[in-house]
Amino acid sequence: MSRARNDPAQYDDLADQWWETSGGFAALHWLAASRAEHLAPAPRPGAVLVDLACGGGLMAPHVARLGYRHVGVDLGEPGLRLAARHGVRPVRGSVLAVPLADGCADVVVAGEILEHVEDDVAVLAECARLLRPGGTLVLDALAATRIGRLLMVTLAERLPGGPPRGIHDPALFVDRDRLLAAADRLGLDLRLVGLRPSLRDAVAWVLGRRELVRMKPIRSTAVVFAGYGRKRPADGAAQDGHGARAARTVGSMPSTRAPQAES
Repeated sequence: MSRARNDPAQYDDLADQWWETSGGFAALHWLAASRAEHLAPAPRPGAVLVDLACGGGLMAPHVARLGYRHVGVDLGEPGLRLAARHGVRPVRGSVLAVPLADGCADVVVAGEILEHVEDDVAVLAECARLLRPGGTLVLDALAATRIGRLLMVTLAERLPGGPPRGIHDPALFVDRDRLLAAADRLGLDLRLVGLRPSLRDAVAWVLGRRELVRMKPIRSTAVVFAGYGRKRPADGAAQDGHGARAARTVGSMPSTRAPQAES
C-alpha cells in the first residue's frame, strides 16, 4: 500500500522489522546505542526514563542495563505491544501532550521524533515539563538543510541501512537555531553535536560481519544531530550564566561520557 510521506501508519506496516538489526529500522538500533552512551546509570532505585516515540522499544536493553524504570510513550499500538514484551511500561499517547505528570522523569529521551511532527518546539516543551530539575535530555533529529534533505531522503532511502522510503517528510526537518532558542526559553541547557555512522562499521555491517554500526560525533550538525541537555534549577538561572550562547557551543554542557571520534 502506498502511503503519504511521514504517515505514522508506516511504522505499523513495518512492525515486524523493529528488532531486525538488518531490517528497515537498522539505523534506529545504531541511534539507540548512541543515546545510551550519554546516559548515566540510574541515580537511585525507581529512577524513571521516559522514552518519547518509543516505537518497538529499541532503547529497552540499554535502559535496563542502566537501572531505570523505562516508560515508553507512543501512538502506535503494535509498537507499544512489542515494547512491552521487552520490559517497557507502555503509555499510549501523543508526544505533543504526554499523559504523564510534571517532573516525573529523571531522563527524557526524544529520539527520531522531532522531524516527524508539525511543532517540534511543542515536543521540546513536553520534554522540559516532564523532567525534574537537573534531569537529563537526550534527543536526535534531522536538520532542515539542503544537504540534510539530499542525504537523508534522496540518497539514504536508496541505501542499505537507510530509512524506509517515505518515512520522512523533509518539510518537517528541524531548524537547529529555533530549537536551541526554544530550549533556552524552556529552561534547558542544550548542546548539539553532529552524528555520522562509522564508515568501517558500516562496511562490516553491509558484509554481514557486524550487527550494529557505531555513530560517531562530528562538528557539523547539518545532517543528523544529537542534543544533550539538562533542565536548569527552578530559579531558571543558566548553569554557566551565558544562556543560549553557551548552549550553542559543543562541550559547553557536561555529558556523561565524552564521545570518541574515529572512523
